[in-house]
Amino acid sequence: MLKKLNDFLAGLPMTIAAGVFLLLDLVPHLMEEFGSAPVRFTFLPFDPAWVTIIISGIPLLYLAVWRIIYNPGINKISSALLICIAMFAAIAIGDLFAAGEVVFIMAIGALLEEATTNRAKKGLKNLISLTPAKGRRLEKGKEEMIPAEEIRQGDILRILPGETIPADGIIINGETSVDQSIMTGESLPVDKGVGEEVFCGTINRFGSIDISATKAGENSSLQKLIRMVQEAENRQAPMQRIADRVASWLVPAALLIAVSAYVFTGNIITAVTVLVVFCPCALVLATPTAIMAAIGQAAKHGVIIKSGEALEKMGKVDTIAFDKTGTLTYGRLDVSDIISFDETISEMDLLSLAASAEARSEHPLGKAIAAYAKSKNVPLMESGAFKMTAGRGISVEMENRILLCGNEKFLEENGVLIDGDVKTVLEQLRTQGKASILTADNQRCIGIIALSDVLRPEAKDMVSRLSDMRTRTVLLTGDHQKTADYFAKQAGISEVRAELLPEEKVRNIEKLQEEHHKVCMIGDGVNDAPALKTADVSVAMGSMGSDIAINAAEVALMSDDISKIPYLKRLSNATVKTIKASITLSMCINFAAIVLSLMEVLTPTTGALVHNAGSCFVVLIAALLYDRKFE
Repeated sequence: MLKKLNDFLAGLPMTIAAGVFLLLDLVPHLMEEFGSAPVRFTFLPFDPAWVTIIISGIPLLYLAVWRIIYNPGINKISSALLICIAMFAAIAIGDLFAAGEVVFIMAIGALLEEATTNRAKKGLKNLISLTPAKGRRLEKGKEEMIPAEEIRQGDILRILPGETIPADGIIINGETSVDQSIMTGESLPVDKGVGEEVFCGTINRFGSIDISATKAGENSSLQKLIRMVQEAENRQAPMQRIADRVASWLVPAALLIAVSAYVFTGNIITAVTVLVVFCPCALVLATPTAIMAAIGQAAKHGVIIKSGEALEKMGKVDTIAFDKTGTLTYGRLDVSDIISFDETISEMDLLSLAASAEARSEHPLGKAIAAYAKSKNVPLMESGAFKMTAGRGISVEMENRILLCGNEKFLEENGVLIDGDVKTVLEQLRTQGKASILTADNQRCIGIIALSDVLRPEAKDMVSRLSDMRTRTVLLTGDHQKTADYFAKQAGISEVRAELLPEEKVRNIEKLQEEHHKVCMIGDGVNDAPALKTADVSVAMGSMGSDIAINAAEVALMSDDISKIPYLKRLSNATVKTIKASITLSMCINFAAIVLSLMEVLTPTTGALVHNAGSCFVVLIAALLYDRKFE
């Protein structure tokens, strides 16, 4: 009940109400301080400041008491405790405005900090939703649908085209292509045959396969992925207020100076004034106001920052790790090469033949070829009997001949000789990270169509700018080594770690951290979520990235423009400098106000106004950050 009341009073509507009543109390105080006849609001039977004290003071008192009871050691002393002491001292001498002002400024600071640190946490729920609900178990020659949690090691499972694989396992019968982007981030489905491993949560795209379950339930790869996200989330500590970090000496110092002032002057008002001006409200506002301004600045550039802590840490980052697919590349297949081995067949003729054959295919490579031909307005021919061999290729009857499209093994199985020239071209394409579809007619290979992911044009310049800022770049990807090496070379990244599962990405990041590097991870897929959570700072591709990656990350690039990474780093550096400048200013104002209080120049009311002026200066410095140019 008390917690609900506290949350209600600390909310934005009640804080606005507290500000209105404090303003009503300020007018007569100002007139009285400057010698005019004070105006009283006779329609209120009480001092308006009482409303502010109750609304903003109760949550502060609750926080101070909670920390005294539950925080260990010196952490029991907090800035909330000092402000509560100042509030009660001001009430004791009848200066309700001063009491209301200090608690109201703290309430504003709490709201600003909450606004900068709240982040969506739907990603883990989305990841859990990917867990397969059922599996098809084969027992004594019969198929039986059972809940996924009942699958045990050694069970024989049948997975039909389009179904999600319900457990880790080894294929014992059949061939297929598996979309395992959830685990590795690979843009291409991976052809699988007998004896090869498949993972829970990945999708069987084509042929029916039987697998022997090796890991099921809590031991499966998908559940490990979920646990890694949960554990990494728990390791993330919330941003600690700067004011609380110095409260261990601030509170004793304030009390000592206030008591000393009373002993030497015999004036209780001087002692209370010291407590009022000593309150670290401007100090508390320094961090959240600067972060709010920086978040607004970033939002104008399509960079969504969900955590103030991320800005603080980004300035210290010296290593940035990139995923490949969907991050450095667009994550979509496109025809990159059309190579004809027959002088009578042009590139467009070869494309027409292959696209006509693949027009009825459901394989992503075949669909990409057909879509490319359509975009180029290449005419397609009518095809007859169509047959697909999962994980191999297709055969199509076309103009009284059989056309074959598929991989090298598929053509050889159908009696097509693959000579040395073809093998040389295939190897060259593999080193460039490209997938190849061979086309054969009349028992001979007539050409190759290669497909590739596409590197983002801004990637190379972005890596170069990071290098100029003395920031190390690393590629962490689930793709094959040759593919990773090719794209890394194109982008100018010299350090490549390929063929990584999600837990291996996490281990690589942890190893970098053990070497005392501050690591930023940039990714877009479900498989990147644990690495994003483990890194010191995480950035997700917001436009095309998965919801899980976006929610796991602290920063999202809404336009998928990775050229914003150097901008983000410069912005974070400027934010940290602004916070330090604001803290220095607030400490100087507090010191000057303490001296003036001891000289009895300030009263609790005028001290509260000076105190307020310091807070306004801090907000103004932060506001300047919003319009600063960083590019």
